[in-house]
Amino acid sequence: MRSNIILVIYFNYFKLLCYDGGKDMLENARKEEQQRKASERYYSRQKAAEAEQPGERFRREIIRPLTEVRPIERRLIFLEPGDDLALERIIGKSDLVGISYLELGLLAARPVCRIQVVNPFGRPEGYGTGFLVGPNLLLTNNHVLDTAELARKSFAEFEFEQDINGRRKTSKSFDLRPDEVFVTDPDLDFTLVSVAPVATEGTELTDYGLLRLVEDTGKVRNGEYVSIIQHPEGGLKQCCLRENEVVDLFDNWIHYLTDTQPGTSGSPVFNDQWLVVCLHHSGVPMKDAQGNILKTDGQPYREGIDNPGTIAWVANEGVRISRIFQALESRSENEPMAAESLRRLRSQGTDPVGPAIITAPETVPGTAMELGELPAEHYHLADGYNPDFLGYLHQLPLPKLADNLQSKVAKLKDGGEILNYLHFSIVMNADRRLAFYTAANIDGKKLKKIKRDRDKWYFDPRLDQRYQAGPKLYKGNPLDRGHLVRRLDPCWGPNARDAGEDTFHFTNCSPQHERLNQHDWLEVEDYILKTADNANVQISVFTGPVFREDDMIYRNEYLLPADFWKVVAFVNKNGKLSATAYLRTQKNYLESLEFFDDEFKTWQVPVAQVEALTGLSFDLPTDADPMARAAAGKGLESQRVNIRRIRSAADIIL
Repeated sequence: MRSNIILVIYFNYFKLLCYDGGKDMLENARKEEQQRKASERYYSRQKAAEAEQPGERFRREIIRPLTEVRPIERRLIFLEPGDDLALERIIGKSDLVGISYLELGLLAARPVCRIQVVNPFGRPEGYGTGFLVGPNLLLTNNHVLDTAELARKSFAEFEFEQDINGRRKTSKSFDLRPDEVFVTDPDLDFTLVSVAPVATEGTELTDYGLLRLVEDTGKVRNGEYVSIIQHPEGGLKQCCLRENEVVDLFDNWIHYLTDTQPGTSGSPVFNDQWLVVCLHHSGVPMKDAQGNILKTDGQPYREGIDNPGTIAWVANEGVRISRIFQALESRSENEPMAAESLRRLRSQGTDPVGPAIITAPETVPGTAMELGELPAEHYHLADGYNPDFLGYLHQLPLPKLADNLQSKVAKLKDGGEILNYLHFSIVMNADRRLAFYTAANIDGKKLKKIKRDRDKWYFDPRLDQRYQAGPKLYKGNPLDRGHLVRRLDPCWGPNARDAGEDTFHFTNCSPQHERLNQHDWLEVEDYILKTADNANVQISVFTGPVFREDDMIYRNEYLLPADFWKVVAFVNKNGKLSATAYLRTQKNYLESLEFFDDEFKTWQVPVAQVEALTGLSFDLPTDADPMARAAAGKGLESQRVNIRRIRSAADIIL
């Protein structure tokens, strides 16, 4: 028996040695192959340039740039209107950048992480760099993570860096989840892998934001300077700012002069607008006429003898972001994970001049509050929710309150019951000082991206303040002023900016734990807005809390709703009205208002269930709801067979 145990131990040890040795050899071979291909591209272009006739070189470098307008026009697409400094940098007249460039760089650094590669036996193998590019989605190189098996034990480490005092921060480690998404391409040397939403110590992944990828070409031109944020040799996070000249643009690759080191594989390469232009993957070493790799002292590099850090580099190479999109597109029809990767990448919008860095969810921390006051004339343009918004044949009036709730409606100073704002309306519960519901119209054809200024919150002067839960509720706790009508939802038409400002009324917020509007609930809201935007459709959205008699009493004067609901209505491609409903709970979070021991859950439910929970009734055709097969009884437990768990937007039935 003892001898058998010893044999098993030796056998497993032998397997481990074989795996480690073979894996190291394979990894080195992959890196060398990528380096060889990068070198071939670089030196073949050099030879072609040397072989050019003088006249052709003059035409290519002097005449063609003067006559070829389209590349510069394409590059200007990615600039914000009025960014004169950026324009001058592109045409070579200035090296100045605005001071905001540094602030944006700090934001761009947050989604960049160190990847610790761990083999299936639990042994560390090396390091790379990666960065968040979509909800729970990380981008790195194939030669860093080439298999789902390898990714399963590896992890992403954020904040592996120094603070402003030169002290090491406490890094946060997130497991990788290749069973959810794992897409890799050895030719273009990229890997996309899903990341756990919460770190091992409880930090939310959304705290780090993400870098929005844009699939359009033209994000950088020859002669421009790019920046890299990286973990060189697996060390602390560092950056190389604007010392990296783009020297060649290939169909799939970009060459640039950068002070990168081994271990920078998987780093984002940025233009001056902090848009990612390529994924760094390999260096191009200096070679002599015989093809020998040279060291910084000019002597041939001897593999296995000399330190790799002595290699002289002439350029670096990254794969173009637009080509990664193309590769995913070609695979998406037959590979569900490629399709899911594309969906996550595009979930942040495709506008070339949209934000390069996605930072915060649509809730506002209770500690950051500034009160403001709007003039009376601001409300003169408030058209409110339009019941005919989806067309005359699909009129959708405001929901009706049950008879026993009518007496709880807060009366306006003019005797009315409906607070109208630009493109949305609100009916308030006087007892709870919160909205019974909000009703908003979203026009996908006219949506505008309005830059978010410093937030100011407003009491609505048309309603007595005693019916509005103000700053006192949100002070000194992890409760956020969660938008019911999201800031961007009504931002369409000529008064889009004013419409966005309207969403910052206390009447439009409800106390939500600071982590409620993250992950799947946020993704439901994003999916709804992106559907309207990308498909140019019109959508009506109703949102509100679920009021229960046993809601938690807080500070002896507030009852905190544990659940929130949303109903989305639009006309589908068959010309029929479609409506779907969603529920979200924060009950476990409210019990302590400090920490939590369970995850939030979002469900798609029949509209009838929302009606039963809220006392509202929606005037909808019986066939409008795809989840309309509601069972008898109330509550989630008795209807579990008729509800749908939403883990991502892919689970949503519209």
